[in-house]
Amino acid sequence: MRTRIFYIILIIPILLSSCLKDVNPSDSLTTGNLTSTVTGLKEALNGAYALFKDHVTFNGVEDANNMYLRQYFQMSDFASDDIVCGQTTTDPLYYSFSLAHTPTQTNSRYFWYISYKIISDANTVIEAASAIENPSDEVKQLIGECYFLRAFCTFNLARFYAKPYSQDPTAAGVILRTSTSDPSMKARSTVAETYAQIIADAQMGAGLMNTSRGVQYASKEAAYALLSRVYLYEDNTDSTTYYANQVINSGRFTLETATGFTSMFANATSSTETILCVAMTTTDDYGKAGSIASMIYTDGNSGWGEEFASTSLRDTMADHTEDVRWNYIVPFEDADGNVQKKNGIEMYMISKFSFQGNSPTLSSPIMFRLAEMYLNRAEAEAKAGNTTAALNDVDIIRRNRGLEGSLYNGVLPSGKTVLDVVLKERRIELAFEGHRALDVYRNKQSLNRTYWGYHLAGLKESDINLSVLPTNYDNMIINWDNSKTIYYIPIDEIQTNTLCTQNP
Repeated sequence: MRTRIFYIILIIPILLSSCLKDVNPSDSLTTGNLTSTVTGLKEALNGAYALFKDHVTFNGVEDANNMYLRQYFQMSDFASDDIVCGQTTTDPLYYSFSLAHTPTQTNSRYFWYISYKIISDANTVIEAASAIENPSDEVKQLIGECYFLRAFCTFNLARFYAKPYSQDPTAAGVILRTSTSDPSMKARSTVAETYAQIIADAQMGAGLMNTSRGVQYASKEAAYALLSRVYLYEDNTDSTTYYANQVINSGRFTLETATGFTSMFANATSSTETILCVAMTTTDDYGKAGSIASMIYTDGNSGWGEEFASTSLRDTMADHTEDVRWNYIVPFEDADGNVQKKNGIEMYMISKFSFQGNSPTLSSPIMFRLAEMYLNRAEAEAKAGNTTAALNDVDIIRRNRGLEGSLYNGVLPSGKTVLDVVLKERRIELAFEGHRALDVYRNKQSLNRTYWGYHLAGLKESDINLSVLPTNYDNMIINWDNSKTIYYIPIDEIQTNTLCTQNP
């Protein structure tokens, strides 16, 4: 059960090595206990996929709050300007809102641990499969999926724990683990070296994967989608566009229409737009205690409902009430139709992770989808000076979101750059999907959180006046070069790996 305490000051955890148990990323799967058969490889690979959604014992404890996907979305979105916090809390998620990060915060420690565990399992399968002579297409597909998983997890580690490539490619990246025989003592590679490895793995995976096993598994197109995203972070416009086109022109995916979009996230595994999702079943419905949805949605009983769509995002969308993307922002109203408040903050729930099988706490989170490819291409075109092409890609999205009457038709709004237009559309389309804060900082922009919420240090409910903007609080404007835009390397790694340097 998650602890819920109001209006308390977070106490910085004491850094005591005696409190930290040994954690070994490869503590279950080895080449010694993995058979080099297709069945054995599939079972091992399925275990790696399961690590994205399972509650894995960490530091001697199985905690319902610890899940790769839950930390992935919270550590990214709760640090953005799309979600507002309705209270202070002892839950580690609050560090993302407050930027009061520590090396000992449990959510970050778990994310680091489980990411390297997935990488280690992928390495183990790759090495076991290498013993198969003349591997079939089926075996090559499985090996390719492992390369994809290694690339995907390494990239997400780099997004959270290293500066964006566009800021400083020579900065410290993450620890590259490409073999089960890697020494535990290993230094961080540079950001440039980290990205080079991610790209090499994704390209290797794309070359091996030629069999579609369904959108719940990696595929050639998922690898292309990852490459498009990685190159976007590098500001490599040509490669971003090339790999986005590989997905768009594959013929495997189509954008959901305005009608289909409203149920796309509840039906992720069957959506025409889904490239890759983590498939959840009814047995994976963790309910109020540990689901992704439980923090950002409630029907009154289903979740905590403590974080909401921010005023900033709602203001960004305000000009177009006909936009079907509003369907995922749900006002929590009283019997008279008034939006209720939690500690003075309006409760606009977020339902992108709800309603699979009509459950308010179940979904199969989409990690890559077609709309992102159009937006990646649009951003690359904007930065390459191809204004008309960028606006046309934005219009493709808008036409499928109920905005047929509000297209740009190649004309920039007065006072806006084409990049402004693309990033605004990207924010609205991909809201709550783990992109926003990273999109801001990699473009060397500032995050503006000048709105009421408990990301503001020292805020009391009596201070809140929703008719005016807050003033004189910390954490309202976060510059792109603020050191707290990335997380500390977890204490477990720092204490056991003396070659690993800490973030400032």
